Amino acid sequence: MTPLEKAVARIPDGAVLMIGGFMGAGTPHRLMDELVRQGKRDLTVIANDTARPTVGIGKLIDAGLVSKVIASHIGTNPQTQKLMIAGTIEVALIPQGTLAEQIRAGGFGLGGVITPTGVGTLAAEGMQTIELAGKSYLIALPLRADFALINAKAADYRGNLRYAMTSRNFNPLMAMAAETVIAEAEDFVPIGAIEPDAVATPHVLVDVLIAKERSHG
Repeated sequence: MTPLEKAVARIPDGAVLMIGGFMGAGTPHRLMDELVRQGKRDLTVIANDTARPTVGIGKLIDAGLVSKVIASHIGTNPQTQKLMIAGTIEVALIPQGTLAEQIRAGGFGLGGVITPTGVGTLAAEGMQTIELAGKSYLIALPLRADFALINAKAADYRGNLRYAMTSRNFNPLMAMAAETVIAEAEDFVPIGAIEPDAVATPHVLVDVLIAKERSHG
């Protein structure tokens, strides 16, 4: 098997996955394709969104591999909406900032975060409310995953990662909040080529590193 095939083979059916990206930007597309090829099923996906049909996480939705989505929105993917209405996929919608902080809490070992966002709305359903200094807050519990599938602009040969622009959205947070981190890098560079200040995810967090497929000819 190729390194990509071996990496995805580690993921069992029923796994909880954090997948980086924002509408496909910063999503590890080779890993998405290999998940579909291997037919992993009953997946729980924690992500900002489910992109669009045939794009990024949308490929997993199209293939019927996902049983639950935890995301900030699904408005750009009509297939996810259709499956949610049909009861085929369970969808938990969380305000974007709250979702990011729940992932951060999972990575930092915190017991949760408190936020006023969503108080008195459907977002508060099933959540504990507390009063502090006369103001109401929701307690949002931490989120963790079995695997984080992330994308980096560059990786050195040790596994330190650098992100570019919007790909630095959920990827660094998710790399801290999963038991196993599989990173797909667009470029590989020698150790030291990434300045220390530019390392957003240190190598100690990365378990598997996959190179971006290069075209030939």
